Amino acid sequence: MNTDRIYAEAIANEYSQKSASKVVALKKLDRKAKLPAQIFTYTFGIISALIAGIGMCLSMNVIGNGGAALMVLGIVIGVIGFVGMGVNYPIYRRILQRSKDKYAGDIMRLAGEITGDGE
Repeated sequence: MNTDRIYAEAIANEYSQKSASKVVALKKLDRKAKLPAQIFTYTFGIISALIAGIGMCLSMNVIGNGGAALMVLGIVIGVIGFVGMGVNYPIYRRILQRSKDKYAGDIMRLAGEITGDGE
């Protein structure tokens, strides 16, 4: 086996002109199906983590004047942030499944054409 040749062909394939093939269309459909769930989960996760952090800072008197009311408020805010982080994954799975169901027909048809099963 000539590994240099395989490596050279792999690099050449990266720089060659790509035609609009069915595989490229299938990859685009797959990305299109997964993108809404990924955008939501990253955004919601970051916001939930920031809320939990604000709550922790309030409860440990890092921000605020150190009163008991702010500490209790910080605990409540922190718990809300942790709950948000906890439900993030189930929400992600639900959004991803809906999106996959939406594009399943097109993806299966195109995959069948590529593999030869759709003829």
